[in-house]
Amino acid sequence: MSSTAKLTPRNDTTVAAPDTQERQIQVHLRKIPLLAELTDEEILKVKGELRYRHFPKRSVVLHKGGNADALLFLLSGQLQVIDVTEDGRAVGLRMLTAGDFFGEIALINQSTRSASVVATTEVLVAFLPASIALHLFSHSPSVARKMLGHLAQKIQSDSEFRALLSINNTTRRIYTYITLMQHSVDKDGKRVVENLPTHQDIANMINTSRETVTRALLTLAQQGVVQKDAQRLIILDPDALQRLAQGD
Repeated sequence: MSSTAKLTPRNDTTVAAPDTQERQIQVHLRKIPLLAELTDEEILKVKGELRYRHFPKRSVVLHKGGNADALLFLLSGQLQVIDVTEDGRAVGLRMLTAGDFFGEIALINQSTRSASVVATTEVLVAFLPASIALHLFSHSPSVARKMLGHLAQKIQSDSEFRALLSINNTTRRIYTYITLMQHSVDKDGKRVVENLPTHQDIANMINTSRETVTRALLTLAQQGVVQKDAQRLIILDPDALQRLAQGD
């Protein structure tokens, strides 16, 4: 079951709450990118308004068509933004990782939610009431600047994703999707995809089957292009991956 709790302050930027096993979870508000540059006064106001909730894997965090009553922050775990076609098929739109915020478009437009958000792992989500979020959008220079950057990046990502879906060759779509995924760099200088989505989640994103995704990733591993490590995907040869994505 999910749990809801108001966090008790520990200092100006840190709050804590019991999780479903009654352990204490520390949340450092200034480590949330959108809130990192708030003034101390703004942080105190946000801290007093945030509410926190756990969701188990595969539960729905937001429902399409729901009211835009809060801005949400993903604090841990992974989410997938999905839409449902007329024939009932779930189509993945994007993945969300810790530190991301979501639900901002409906707040800005004062409209209902345009898509659903589903937990692909157990997650911890923070809810900031709409009135407080909208005040930050219009009165906090740091939040306004980051929001503009976020929206610009979102437009670019959506454009790249539409181009990806236009690729007729399914295997190339998979390779291209991997190149577009967020990468970090490990201590050996290799590109790494942390918290790799399940093969089914990837399939939902790019309109193919789970089996096709599994075969494509196995082929990449056999060719020495990638290496699967638990929930991480290590890109051993990014140039080769790029060539495959381009059809070479």
